[in-house]
Amino acid sequence: MKTMRCIAVCLVWLLTLPLMAQVNQEEVEVQQDDDEKVDSADIVSLGEDTLKSLPWPVSVQKKISKLLESKMFETSQVGMMVWDLKADSCIFAYRQHQLMRPASCMKLVTAITALDKLGGSYQFKTTLKYTGRVENHVLNGDLYVVGGMDPRFNSDDLTSFVNSIKEMGIDTIRGYLYADKTMKDSDPYGEGWCWDDKNPTLTPLLLSRKDDFMNRFLKKLGEAGIYYSYYSTKEGRCPADAFTISTRTHSIDQVLVKMLKESDNLYAESMYYQIAAATGNRPASARSARLVERQLIQRIGLDASRYRLADGSGLSLYNYVSAELLVRLLRYAYGQGNIYYHLYQALPIAGVDGTLKKRMKGSFTCGNVHAKTGTLAGIISLAGYCKASNGDDLCFAIINNGIMHGNNARTFADRVCEAMCMPQ
Repeated sequence: MKTMRCIAVCLVWLLTLPLMAQVNQEEVEVQQDDDEKVDSADIVSLGEDTLKSLPWPVSVQKKISKLLESKMFETSQVGMMVWDLKADSCIFAYRQHQLMRPASCMKLVTAITALDKLGGSYQFKTTLKYTGRVENHVLNGDLYVVGGMDPRFNSDDLTSFVNSIKEMGIDTIRGYLYADKTMKDSDPYGEGWCWDDKNPTLTPLLLSRKDDFMNRFLKKLGEAGIYYSYYSTKEGRCPADAFTISTRTHSIDQVLVKMLKESDNLYAESMYYQIAAATGNRPASARSARLVERQLIQRIGLDASRYRLADGSGLSLYNYVSAELLVRLLRYAYGQGNIYYHLYQALPIAGVDGTLKKRMKGSFTCGNVHAKTGTLAGIISLAGYCKASNGDDLCFAIINNGIMHGNNARTFADRVCEAMCMPQ
């Protein structure tokens, strides 16, 4: 009996070992994070009094060089570039050609390409059409909902569709209700997305961000007293000679603001497929969107074959771009008034809104830095615009890869922005 008790005690002790090890590992990781934050902060304060006496842009160059002395970069990589848009010259570059994963800064590539290809007046559309004839309040024909991958389509838009049917005097549909999803291919997710991420479903017919359009439409028709002859819906291409009942639209600006300020992945992918659809290829595919991006990259003077472009949101682990590419695109956008106007107002503003609301609240950066953030496991990035103390507009890109502690990389990027914006 004593032998059995000893064995039981030993088994319980052995079972607790993994849990104890896990707790200790977490404590070690927290301690490492705290240590690296202290190191990062110390680097920033080195020699600031001396640096203030240096002329522009030497002072900025020296400050950023000091920041790059952080121990964080012994185990991680950074590529960055700062461009003076007024002087049209590079004022700082460090491994700017290095290919890295950009995370959500990939949305800048998507946004600038979309504005260049589609224009600032572009509209996302979802259209309701019918075939056949309407007689005695009965539609003897089919209804088609033609999806345009509008991420902003919501219950109010759906109600408008139902009301437009009622306004035609229709109370009975003796035909089928079709979902026309031919705008894009059938791939539900992007290339290189992680299976355990909270990935959006990519479908041309969206309702309040969900792939539940037709079920909700059937329910709304019933609630409005419109009788439908069948219990289910079908998928199919809308005939070219179908009549339009109603079209719901949302502007490219409405999509851009949420896509960039809130870093919304679904909105970015919806924008990506608008680019693809604009090529005229049906169904639209990520491959078609990449073709347009590569054409733009070639046009701005870079070799598109050097980069790997996979999706519109930056979720993909297959994206590989450089700080130089992001800066070159930002420069191009700045020089194109129709692109810059729409892009600049959609970017997060430091200390004010979006993903930068809680960052860079200092007097020199708050309200000044307009930039897109990027965050994935091991990746922190930031790219956008700011105004230097001498009045020059700057654009910049900072991409960190191999980061174990995101706060350190964000602090580094924030301090770089401070160096660019503070008086010299």
